[in-house]
Amino acid sequence: MGVKATFRSSLNSLLKPFWNGLNSFLKLSGYNVIQSRLLYEWQKFPQTKPIYRNSRLPKEAKSYLQNSNPILKDLQARYAAFDKEVTVPLVWTDAHVRPDDILYFRGDNAYVWQLRGNNMNIIAYALTTFYIKSIDKLGLLNTLKEDDFFGIFAFSIDNKLISRDLLDSILEIYFLEKHLNISVSKNLTILDIGAGYGRLAHRMLDALPNIAEYLCTDAFPISTFLSEYYLRFRNLEDKANVVPIDKIENTLKSKNINIAINIHSFPECKISAIEWWLSLLAKYNVKYLMIVPHSDTLRTI
Repeated sequence: MGVKATFRSSLNSLLKPFWNGLNSFLKLSGYNVIQSRLLYEWQKFPQTKPIYRNSRLPKEAKSYLQNSNPILKDLQARYAAFDKEVTVPLVWTDAHVRPDDILYFRGDNAYVWQLRGNNMNIIAYALTTFYIKSIDKLGLLNTLKEDDFFGIFAFSIDNKLISRDLLDSILEIYFLEKHLNISVSKNLTILDIGAGYGRLAHRMLDALPNIAEYLCTDAFPISTFLSEYYLRFRNLEDKANVVPIDKIENTLKSKNINIAINIHSFPECKISAIEWWLSLLAKYNVKYLMIVPHSDTLRTI
């Protein structure tokens, strides 16, 4: 045994009573001392801030996905002139989305947390993947594909590229399938309120050819800008329709909406905005609304 190994062994023997005593004390509060070598990297260095992978981008992305884009500027001006009870944000201020988030909008950012949080690690991704395999009667894990565009984080699990974008979308599709049999419904028209960059629209249109039209709308102009770009990038313009907030009511007048969807959006809205949306859905006789919250409280400001 070398000198270093001998020293380390002796030190461990001397410190063992101390660590045992510390562990006994910490257990009173539900904690344990764990050797660093037994931990995963994501446990040693938990991610707490937005981040993205410097991944592939389409040729035009760097010039188009900019705060200075005239299309985005026009949307911002129109939204600023719209009903303030709907558009004035609690969370989604301009500062909430960084310039890098506009270019790498599928990274770990305000739209989708991928590495932050208690369950954002490869073990949780793997467990979720195998759970989906156990219920995947529509074969969505085979039908839907992931790639590395726009900064997304993905893991290779069971020989397949897996992301939170993919997993969340499949689970949301199966919730709707369980309760509304959407895979066999004819000529569905879906309204996505707070559609973000168009994640679920992309997945549902790829998964379900029976969807006639998928409408994306959002009270945050950058989201409208991104979803219009992203769904065009995915070649879904024939069925995906991105509707700016100032045109949503006129659009609903001419549409028969079967299902409205709100993913992680209402908990980040003022009560007045939620009331406006619910009144609009009631006015145009939207029968079903799926809400996926990420908080057990609503902000009342």
